[in-house]
Amino acid sequence: MARHLHFDCFSGISGDMTLGALVDVGLPFKDLVRGLTSLRIDGFRLARKRVERGAISATKVDVLIDKGFRTPLTLSQIAKILRKSGLPPVVKERSQAVFDVLADAEGKAHGVEPSHVHFHEVGVIDSFVDVVGGVLGLHLLDIQRVTASAVNVGSGMLQSAHGALPVPGPAVAALAVGVPIYAKGPERELTTPTGMALLRTLATDFECLPPMQVRRVGYGAGTADPAQWANVLRVFIGDAPASGVAVETIVELHTNLDDLNPQVYETVFERLFAAGAVDATLAPVTMKKGRPGTVLSVLAPREQVEAVLAVLFSDTTALGVRTQDVQRRVLPRRFASVQVQGGDVRIKVADHQPGRSKAAPEYDDCKRIAEQSGRPVKDILEEAMLAFRRTQAGTKRTTKRA
Repeated sequence: MARHLHFDCFSGISGDMTLGALVDVGLPFKDLVRGLTSLRIDGFRLARKRVERGAISATKVDVLIDKGFRTPLTLSQIAKILRKSGLPPVVKERSQAVFDVLADAEGKAHGVEPSHVHFHEVGVIDSFVDVVGGVLGLHLLDIQRVTASAVNVGSGMLQSAHGALPVPGPAVAALAVGVPIYAKGPERELTTPTGMALLRTLATDFECLPPMQVRRVGYGAGTADPAQWANVLRVFIGDAPASGVAVETIVELHTNLDDLNPQVYETVFERLFAAGAVDATLAPVTMKKGRPGTVLSVLAPREQVEAVLAVLFSDTTALGVRTQDVQRRVLPRRFASVQVQGGDVRIKVADHQPGRSKAAPEYDDCKRIAEQSGRPVKDILEEAMLAFRRTQAGTKRTTKRA
């Protein structure tokens, strides 16, 4: 059975909360410490302790800085440290992917090229170790699939290297595009750029707790301890259903449109996904009096329905929306990574029978490489699939010899 980890981000997520939750759910602390020595850098050490957050007992893991690394790192410096490390190749690749996503978000937020970004909040050694430790922890726990709930980002104002900023800060807001978010609880930052970048890179789906046979539950504590609030990240580890097909209840929304400028649909779709929709489609229909029209259909988790409705009513000409609960059967999905000319591409893989799977390259990764290299995106898509098939063929040959 595929081992599945689900992040329940009811109080947001940060790097230290992730480390604490992974240790609390069963990652041996000594294995994490030993693994991070592969970074081959000095000046930090890990410490853990039990703490109370609200009514919940949780694990707090801190990265303590002994010397050096108190100035922000650049993307190239981070890449050099990872490249020279003794970490497993998959941990290097995924850690670099997290920082690439983070650099892109910081660059967009502050109007600079990703390569020129200085990671003020996440580039010093403690947050750097949080990211690598989180990726390493999932690897050591042998997690094949990662999902997450909608993310509580908090509210109010925060103090940063750039001065006072609204919550969520610009980097978290940029990273949250396409991720279901909300604000609840104390007026403070609950989700950090580090935490959101980990989710954006590692989670394949954002949904309510999916069907699984739960094996363990863990809690990782944040640094802040607001009154009357359990500031923890909860994680579930379990196995996918024996059939391999998850069954979930989701809400289907439909509205008929016959007077909306078709050029608007691109923006409507972007805002629907930002509100938490998991799918959206358009279908042509013939309406009363023979008028041509379009049915806009949306799938959304129950907790995101109100946000999706708000978009439908504000961004389209809809006067009414039909809703119904439907069951959705979903194949378990995981990410593999392949290297192409110009960078790494994630491959989304769905296993549907023993020894058989469906796979497709992540378009955004291919698009990024195309924009950077000037190559046609279709060529990169084809190269990524060829690389993945070669990897699969090599795995099968190795299995047969064994």
